[in-house]
Amino acid sequence: PAKWKANLRCALNKSREFNLKYDGTKETPMQPFKIYEVCDQPVNGDPRIGEPPSYSAFSANPVDPFLQPIIPPEFSGHSHIAATVKQEEYILGDGLQNGLGMGPGVMRPPVVPHAVNIPGAMVDSPMQEMHPQAESQVQPCISDLLSSPHMLPLTDLDLKFQYRGRSVGSLTVSNPQGCRLYYGNLAPTPEQVELFGPVTLHQVLFPGTADIQNEKQRFYTEHLLDVMDRGLILEIRGQDIYAVRLCQCKVFWSGPGVPEEGPPNPMERERKINVFSLNNFLQGLILYQKGEAPSPPPFEIYFCFGEDWPDRKPKEKKLIVVQVVPVVARILTEMFSGELSWSTDSIRLQISNPDLKDQTVEQFKELHRLLQNQHAQGTWHQNLQ
Repeated sequence: PAKWKANLRCALNKSREFNLKYDGTKETPMQPFKIYEVCDQPVNGDPRIGEPPSYSAFSANPVDPFLQPIIPPEFSGHSHIAATVKQEEYILGDGLQNGLGMGPGVMRPPVVPHAVNIPGAMVDSPMQEMHPQAESQVQPCISDLLSSPHMLPLTDLDLKFQYRGRSVGSLTVSNPQGCRLYYGNLAPTPEQVELFGPVTLHQVLFPGTADIQNEKQRFYTEHLLDVMDRGLILEIRGQDIYAVRLCQCKVFWSGPGVPEEGPPNPMERERKINVFSLNNFLQGLILYQKGEAPSPPPFEIYFCFGEDWPDRKPKEKKLIVVQVVPVVARILTEMFSGELSWSTDSIRLQISNPDLKDQTVEQFKELHRLLQNQHAQGTWHQNLQ
């Protein structure tokens, strides 16, 4: 029954004894499960994490078990598989030794007591120990996914950080309440919710600037990072994603309903803005599948820090840009752009009328099929006698 699975997910989400080993939702095709290993020592967590936030812009948002990923039955008996929410981690960059992109001689922000660092192999590559037969057993059926929405990662967010067009880090956030993007040494506490947002959010640090070669770019990037202590909140509420700018640095954004061809779109400070609606996305996807829309609905969200956006300049020229992708939207778009997008109305095969040579070839093909059938039925030997 779905109830005990939901209760199991809730219990595992609160556990501090598991680490992520494999994230099937990032694979193509999508595999609706995640694999975790049991930690030798429980990960330190904040004992105050269950306290409700008091900040007026954030209402209490209880975890909805329907919105959390489900563990496939094939793995339900394994003790090393669970779903968990990590409260703090440094972004893993492209081949960088540390999560902040900082080299030797540069002071990195101290890790707060409940921080969790994830080795790159656990995030960037699938689990190698999985047997090929086990992989084939967990391949999801598209119809099953659509009839069982709880199998989809409805609250997962893919984050990608770019400094002037160069990718400096990426990760997937699986916290069903959302995350806070910030830079600095100050960690949230229940007494400072109005300053830093709820403590239950996944805390994500911006990468550092040590790998930026251009001195002027590094100078301006550091100047922006220095005023991001309070950060940007991405809150998941129901089936929508909301953004709240807390930091002193101005933030501009584009996404569904806010095209990149429009004028600059700034965010007001401490005002909650709806940046993605799953219902609107699904409606657009239905219209696309019916042939009533020329393309799938957009779902990528871009936040530009400290510079006008959109402003008819490529985002690759911006100092700091964060791309946010709702994983469920990406998965559904890939599904309907693949095997489910086929329809007889949209296919026009171009084949010439058969000539004499084509008819001869077809006759040879028919004889070959008859010969294969005779071999299969075991009658060929009898016909030779």
